[in-house]
Parts: sequence; structure tokens; C-alpha cells
Amino acid sequence: MKSRITLIGFFKRQPAGRLIAIGFASVILLGAVLLCLPVSVKDGAHVSFIDALFTSTSAVCVTGLIAIDTADHFTAFGQGLVALLIQVGGLGVTSVGVGLMLAAGKRVSIKTRLLVKEALNVDSYKGMVRLIRSVLLMTLLFETAGAILSYPVFSRDHEPLHAAGISIFHSIAAFNNSGFDILGGLRNLTIYQDSVLLNLTTAGLIIFGGLGFLVILDIAKKRCFKKLSFHSKVVISTSIVLIIAGTLLLKATEDISWLGAFFQSVSARTAGFSTYAIGDFTNAGLFVLCVLMFIGASPGSTGGGIKTSTFFVLFQAARSACVKKNVCAFRRSISRQNISKASMITVLSMMVVCVATFLLCVLEPDRTFIQVFFEVVSAFGTVGLSTGITPGLSVAAKIVIIFVMFIGRLGAFTLLTIWISHPEPKIRYSEENIAIG
Repeated sequence: MKSRITLIGFFKRQPAGRLIAIGFASVILLGAVLLCLPVSVKDGAHVSFIDALFTSTSAVCVTGLIAIDTADHFTAFGQGLVALLIQVGGLGVTSVGVGLMLAAGKRVSIKTRLLVKEALNVDSYKGMVRLIRSVLLMTLLFETAGAILSYPVFSRDHEPLHAAGISIFHSIAAFNNSGFDILGGLRNLTIYQDSVLLNLTTAGLIIFGGLGFLVILDIAKKRCFKKLSFHSKVVISTSIVLIIAGTLLLKATEDISWLGAFFQSVSARTAGFSTYAIGDFTNAGLFVLCVLMFIGASPGSTGGGIKTSTFFVLFQAARSACVKKNVCAFRRSISRQNISKASMITVLSMMVVCVATFLLCVLEPDRTFIQVFFEVVSAFGTVGLSTGITPGLSVAAKIVIIFVMFIGRLGAFTLLTIWISHPEPKIRYSEENIAIG
């Protein structure tokens, strides 16, 4: 009894960010154990613990990188478990926990509200319970609509019940920006590259899932771009520019259709679905995808990367420095604090990618640099696109990718502030200029 009280006290003393990290890690480990059970694995298939851990991490971190094919190795129970892990990872452990508390009629404590505030990246505690309800309802509506629209496509090639299962799984994966599929044979969506309905449905789910719950609620409430919050304007405008630029660059560098270029541009922003074999892309096309994957989705969304708002702030800061004007956009000034945080996030993210790329180059000397770099950026951006090397990675290399996916989901800056926390110093030194550039 005493040890239990001590454990509860320990968790109560932990900062919100650390508890969120512990929650994600716990769900990942539990998922890995459950995926190893006989009920989860198909007869004749072999799933090692490292592959189960890789799959669970990829699902909870809504990535989509796979060491083993989900359809070929896991039973219906195992596939359902992967879908559940994706859902929990997309919504966030805290949001799901609060949802269960509300369903059970329990009161949401201040500590729990703090966790949700940290997880969804919101500014205040006001209306937290109402926000969670809206997020859960919004998720249900989008995923239901996605499953209904996807069903006619999958029903052409599968039995009705199986097609329904694929549609539900696909809709969950798409809205949560996770590139998992249960079509088998490591094909992803290549056999549906000409299906306009499935491509547009999937792209729509990815886009809305990547915008962030707060932005979607803001759009639903105000329904006019001019009336939207500054954050929503930044996210929407940056997302549109990146999608258009990505589409044009991919069409220019690859022999693919306009639909394929648009889909891959959208999917590269943290989703990981592919309608073309990524391993066949040119180095120029892979580089374009790397840039999109590194930028990623938006704050408070189901996606990863440094986030669209971070990219926007850095771009505006660079532009303003060139013309020697204040950093502003949409008739609003951007604070120095935001610029500093955006710079720190980008630098830390680049460090993670560089270190992981170096480690994989050492562990996988037979792979080309672009293959290794692409794999690492995909893992960090929680995207799931791959040139096809993931299943053949060594155990050590898979462990590196597992850590990169985990860091990518929580954010390098968040992890740093979790473990390195010091009070602001009261004494400041005098400033002196140094030569820059």
C-alpha cells in the first residue's frame, strides 16, 4: 500500500510533458507485447519482439514505417490492435484517457487538464472538457465519412465484410496521418493510383488531420478566412503553398500523373501513403519529399515534423531580415519568443536527423546515403514513406529508427525541456556582438 502511495506521489510530481512521454512509451510497450501474442499473429507467420516493437512504435507515433507487412503477418485481431494503437497515438494518450473518464461520468482533475493542454498545444484551460468532446466527435465524423467513401473502391476487389474492415482501417490511418495499410504484399496504395475517389478521399482525410483540431474547429465556427485566428491563417496558407509547390516539383521531377503528384505531395506531409513506388523516384524527387516530410503537419494535429507554423515563422523572419522590417504577417507581429522557439525546434530537429543518419550509415554500410537519409527524415516526420529498405534493416538500425519515431512524435524541443529544466537565471551578463555570416 505504501509503495502504491509513493508511486502515485511520484507521478503527481512529474511535469506534464514527462507524463505524456511516459504514457506514449507505456502504450508502445503494451502494444508490442500484445502484437506478439498468438491471437495476433497469423498461422505460419513469425513476428519477433523487435518487429512487434517497431510496428507498435510506428502505429502509436502515427508513422507508417513497417518492418513486416501488417496484412501478411497479423490476424484480424492484430490488425484491429494496430488500428487502435494508431487511433490512440493520433488523438493522444491524454485525450483518449479524458474521453474514457467522461464516458464513465468521472470528474476531470486540474492535473489532467494540464496534460491535455500540453498535448493539444492550447493556451488556456478554458473549455478543456468541451474541447475534448469536440475533438472526439470530429474524429468520429471524419473517419466515418472516410470509411463510407472508401468502401466502394475496396468492395470491387474484396468481399463486403473484408472491404468494410479495410475501409475502416484505411480511414483511421489516413485521418491520423499514419501510412499503414492492410492490403498485403507491401504494396500500399500503388494498385489504386488511378482511383480518383480513393486518392481524393485519402488526401482529404490527411489534409484535415494534418491541419490540427483547433484549426478545424475554428473553420467550422467562423467559416470565413478573414475571421479566422492568426494561427489558423498561418496554418492554412502555409499548407496550401506546400501542397501546390510539392505537386509542381514532383510532377517536374518524376514521370507520374498530376493526381499522383498531388497525392504524394499531400501524403509526404506526415501521412506516408504512396500510390507510386518511392524507391523508383529520382534523387531530386526524393529530396523534395524529404523537405516536405521535415516540415510536416501543423501544431495540435495528428502529424509530425517541425510543423508548418515553425516553417512559416522562420521564413517570415528571414524575409524580414532581408528587407529590414519587423517580422509580421496578416497584419500581426510575430514575437521574438516565437522566432526563438521556431529556430530552436529546427536546430534540434536537424541535429536529431543528422545523428540518426550518421548512425544508420555506420550500421547499414550497404545502403546509399539518400536511402538512409530518406528513412530517417521519414521516421522523424512520422511519415512512413520508404524507399523499401525498412524490412531489411538490422536490429540495431531498427532500434535507432524506433527512437527517431518516438522523438518525432513528441518533438525534439519537448523532449529536451522534459529532461533538462532549469529556472530562469536572475543574473544576466552584458551583451557583446560577434561576427555572423
